Amino acid sequence: MNMGEQRIKAIALDVDGVLTDSAFWWGPGGAEWKRFSFRDVMGISRASKAGLVFALISGEENELIDRYARKLNIRCVYQGCKDKATALRAFAETQGLELAQVCFMGDDINDVAALQLAGLAAAPADAHDAVLAIAGYVCKRPGGQGAVRELVDFVIK
Repeated sequence: MNMGEQRIKAIALDVDGVLTDSAFWWGPGGAEWKRFSFRDVMGISRASKAGLVFALISGEENELIDRYARKLNIRCVYQGCKDKATALRAFAETQGLELAQVCFMGDDINDVAALQLAGLAAAPADAHDAVLAIAGYVCKRPGGQGAVRELVDFVIK
């Protein structure tokens, strides 16, 4: 771990593979469906009440991400993001935080640059090997199945 978890004041999350299990369904009309975990919902809700600020940083653009953000009152959402490190810097700046105070959780190679910047780099258990190699905290749970809740519980302890 890069730093003590006590100093983390914000958590930025990749969506697909972190808040979801990386799978998606296409309905007969072309609608895309994703599955989220209520464990993660409860974890984010508890952490928000404890004062942590959240952001969603996704390479995809999808109305389901906006819906998730609204449900959890997450105001910082970066979609269609091809440079997640820049988005992480922007999030920290808008919150008046040092990058050392921000945790980022990602699961694949497009998350590596942001993970390298974060004060705490976190990954679900089923993340890509390149992510697992640099993560300061690796969850026991896979993405979409309570990994975010596990991370949040760790950070707010």
